[in-house]
Amino acid sequence: MAADRSTESRRLAPVLLILAILVVTVLDSTTGPELHISAFMGIAPLYAALRCPFRQTLLVAAVFVVCLTYVDIFTVPDWGLASRVVGIFGVFLVAAFSLVLCRTRLQREALHARTRLVADTVQRAMLRELPLSAGAVDAYGFYVSAEEGARVGGDIYEVSDTPYGLRLMIGDVQGKGMPAIGAGLEVLVAFREAAQHQESLESVAERMEQALARHNTRSAEEGADERFVTALLMEVRGTDGAPEGRVLSCGHIPYYLVRHGEVHERREGEGALPLGLGALSGEPRHSVRVHPEPDDWIVLCTDGVTEARGKDGEFYPLAERLAGWTHLEPAELARTLRADLESFTGGRLKDDATVLVLRRRTRPAPDAQLSMARAAAA
Repeated sequence: MAADRSTESRRLAPVLLILAILVVTVLDSTTGPELHISAFMGIAPLYAALRCPFRQTLLVAAVFVVCLTYVDIFTVPDWGLASRVVGIFGVFLVAAFSLVLCRTRLQREALHARTRLVADTVQRAMLRELPLSAGAVDAYGFYVSAEEGARVGGDIYEVSDTPYGLRLMIGDVQGKGMPAIGAGLEVLVAFREAAQHQESLESVAERMEQALARHNTRSAEEGADERFVTALLMEVRGTDGAPEGRVLSCGHIPYYLVRHGEVHERREGEGALPLGLGALSGEPRHSVRVHPEPDDWIVLCTDGVTEARGKDGEFYPLAERLAGWTHLEPAELARTLRADLESFTGGRLKDDATVLVLRRRTRPAPDAQLSMARAAAA
């Protein structure tokens, strides 16, 4: 809706500017020479240069030149020839400057659009867009970067179907926005690779730790800050009838289990230090066995959600909100949660916020649905 209003205002801008020029011209023509208000109308083509396309700016500039030339020639009888020439020259100069300004702005906007397209492509390659499907699980949710104009920042996530079952990860890099992207990318790439080749979650976490350690070493050599990453890793193996799960937390906040319509805050696997700080304790990380049921929902998030503050300074009550939305489908729950979070904070998030809503699929995956439809048509 805001975009529609912006587009409408851009369409009306040249019309209003031309009307203003014409009104001022009429006033200057019907009043005495002592009231020469058209001298202030140079702002019209300059404003058009900042807001309008080139053709519309050219039209406004042309109307400005014609009207102001008429005023300088016919409505100021006490001006000498030299004064009229200077006045007309100033009018053409303002019009020409506005066209150059408009052309320069449009070129910069085109360059920015190309740069933004490249940046968006790179950021999409880093974090796959939700929803995701892996094995028999669908992952819905949202990601909101606290860095204005950025698609990604300090939060990372991934859901993968591996030879060792379904594996998923959600993480939060120390800091936010663009400076945290490098550390997040290192950890994310390490997870994607290790999840496919390492048999245990402990080994996956160790590979992620090693990748972050290498990144921090390079950062220290370059004079940049070292960073740590909190992460929660989960794994589900086995058949639909008797799945087995494991959870490993690297200093991450709890997750939420929705079972039989009730929300449970789960803290399995807590106690280990975040990635990047593991060497401080020297103790190996250990995963914890869990027992998922086929109808369970899992909701994971980063502290940008649970520590989001409302106008009264209170933290966002995620568990309380989830308890009232257990009847919603995953996609609708994700949309509802995002809208409610933005309303709660007034759209002023102080940190990156990520939510993943995971549930065992009760229908074929979108690709499978498409294949079935094609087979039926054939």
